[in-house]
Amino acid sequence: MAIPTTPTDQQLVAQLREGNAAAYTQLFDRFQPTLYVYARKITKDKDEAADIVQEVFLYLWDKRDSIEFDHNILAYLYSAVRYKFFNLLDKKKVRLDYADSLKKYMQEGSPETDNLLREREMLRLIEEQISLLPPKLKLIYELSRKANMSTAHIAELLDVSEKTVQNQVSLAVKQLKMKLGALQLTGLFLSAEALAELMKKL
Repeated sequence: MAIPTTPTDQQLVAQLREGNAAAYTQLFDRFQPTLYVYARKITKDKDEAADIVQEVFLYLWDKRDSIEFDHNILAYLYSAVRYKFFNLLDKKKVRLDYADSLKKYMQEGSPETDNLLREREMLRLIEEQISLLPPKLKLIYELSRKANMSTAHIAELLDVSEKTVQNQVSLAVKQLKMKLGALQLTGLFLSAEALAELMKKL
């Protein structure tokens, strides 16, 4: 039986696991343009998009002998791009939170209040609850709230209706608010004002 002149994705992945650099190059050439377009859509920044895609392929090579593909290679790479994107958002948020805290300290000349520390702990716990949302619900919520994407943009990106996006975001917010109320009962008591502000952030 003649060997196909163009190897399939599965054949390239098998060769990649064996450390075949040529297979890795072919995978890069095959999928990099598509992943870059996708990364540009979600980051809206060409440099960040290029960095994310590069990191994904570097990781693919570094972990080539241990990565397990539950789906096809392209689906895996799409997920990896999303993961890197949300990591980037989290890092930006940390930098902004640190800058805000430093500014507050410089203006007031005093350490953060106990209530602010409790609010930060509550936010940390909320992030944990976000991570426990069903995958698609979590993705839509994070694209809406963390990436600040419009309903239309998310619908186009995920190939669903805008109504579906709206319903999913509403469902996620409802679930998180219920969790927030439950967390408040664990001993992380905030003022009514602080609790109201947290609700606005969902």
